This record gives sequence, structure tokens and C-alpha cells, in this order.
Amino acid sequence: MQEKIGNVVLDYEYYPGEDLYSDGPIEEELLELARLHLDDYSALISQKSSWPVVYHFSKIRQNIIEWIPIEPDHHVLEIGAGCGAITGALAEKAEAVTCIELSKKRSYINAHRNHRYANIRIQVGNFQDIEPNLTESYDYITLIGVFEYSRMYISSDRPFRDMLRKIRSHLKPGGKIVLAIENRLGMKYWAGCTEDHNGRFFEGIEGYSHVSGARTFSRKELERLFLEAGGLKAEFFYPYPDYKFPLMVYSDDYLPKRGELHNNLCNMDRQRLLLFDETRAYDSLVEEGQFPEFSNSFLVILERVEL
Repeated sequence: MQEKIGNVVLDYEYYPGEDLYSDGPIEEELLELARLHLDDYSALISQKSSWPVVYHFSKIRQNIIEWIPIEPDHHVLEIGAGCGAITGALAEKAEAVTCIELSKKRSYINAHRNHRYANIRIQVGNFQDIEPNLTESYDYITLIGVFEYSRMYISSDRPFRDMLRKIRSHLKPGGKIVLAIENRLGMKYWAGCTEDHNGRFFEGIEGYSHVSGARTFSRKELERLFLEAGGLKAEFFYPYPDYKFPLMVYSDDYLPKRGELHNNLCNMDRQRLLLFDETRAYDSLVEEGQFPEFSNSFLVILERVEL
């Protein structure tokens, strides 16, 4: 079964018949806003003063992929497309964008806000059901705020490693995975932000001793996972203040200078502690060459190489 909203095709072949997760009534509000078909939601964001509206509709979200050299003949797979925060930006660049999203409601929101693009197809359903039936190889596959949920996508003793292996198998030779994720040792968590996925203070720093759901990683942990997955060459970047609202993307070739990291009041959706001056702490890390280890988020470009 398929449905068309504007120019966007929604495919329900693998939809289980009900949304298995939801943020509740706020999703109805987001759908109504998406149906306004605005080109710019900035004024509406200011008017609403609502974290979910800011999170899902801010154009700053798109900064995470705007600079990536996706070409007009490229085909992109967006895993975990959600409400379409970056789908439109991908559609502007690529020839075709295939989205995978478990939630029908979020897929509706995505389709309405990006209704004018004729190169978007949304596969509604569980990644684990859809993935074996993908018939195309892609130039880019995005995992933006998704990899940390691999235990929910993959039934495996090694879900994070196996998620990477499955995704790599759907890349063209030389194709790339775009992976964005929080750093469990990020500065904001030491300074008093709660863990993004479970709301507990210091949970990631302490090694996730209380939870078994979503989890994030340090740089060294990610490097080990990439090595175990095999056939992937990693290049790290450092979105600041984080990958959700990146105002700057640093790299190992262009690291921040003293005084640059002063926009540190993250976790706008929750209360947080202010245990120390993060700008001064960052200055100290910058001077010692330790910023990459304590960046709040990582953006990793993983290129498929031959085994």
C-alpha cells in the first residue's frame, strides 16, 4: 500500500499497523504545523516557544549536512528520518532520497513539510524488516541521532557492530555513512547536563550502569566499533555546541581556538546544573589539545573501503 502527500510517496508495505513509539499529543500539533507548508518556520518557532517545535522545525538542524558534498546524481538513504528535520536539505542536494521511519505519524509530518519534493520516498516500518529487502546501493546513508538506538533496530549480541555491517552492505563502493551522535564524555555532561536519552545526571560518564536502551560512546569506543565492523575508514568532525543545533563544525585540521567555545547552555529541553564555567574549561582543554575527546557530539564520515 502506498500514499502520496504532495509529491512525497509513503510506502506502508512493512508498516506493523500501529506506531510503536510516540511523543504523545505534541505530535498532533507538529502535524498541524507541518500542514501549513511554510518555507520558513522561524516566526512560528518564536511564537510557540516550545522545545518540540524548536527541535523539529529549526533550520539550524540542517547545518549538520549542508556542507557535505552530496552531488545531484547521488542517491541517499536516511535511516530514522523522524519528522523530516534534514530530509528536505538532503532532497535539495541529491537525485533521490529514501527514508526509513518506524512512525507513521512522524512520516506524515515529514511528508507534509517536504511535500514539494518529488525525489523523496518514505518507507514506513522497522529498519530490521525493511533492510533485507532494500534493492539499491547508495552513495550516502545517514545515521543522524539513530546509531545510539541500534539495540532496538537489530536483534543481535553485537547490535552496534552489526548495524554498521548491515549498513555498509548497502553502500556503493566508496559510498559513505554520515553518523552523528552524542559523546558520552562530552563537556556538557561533566558540567551538569543530563544524559540526552534517559535524563539521568552523569549516566554516560558512569558507563550506563542503570539503563539498557539507547547509549552513546566516547571517541575511542567508536573507533573500536568501526574497526570491528570492518571495511570502513573513519574521519571525525566535532559539531558545536552539538550535532542537533550545530553552529560550527570543527575537524582535526581546524580545531577551535581559545575563547571560541562560549555557547554552552545546551539541553534546552530539561533543567541542568551549572557546576563550572564551561568556556574556561574548554579553553583549558583547547590549550592542552584535548578538545576532540570532550566534544559534546561527534559527526563521523565513514567511507566504504574494500576488505
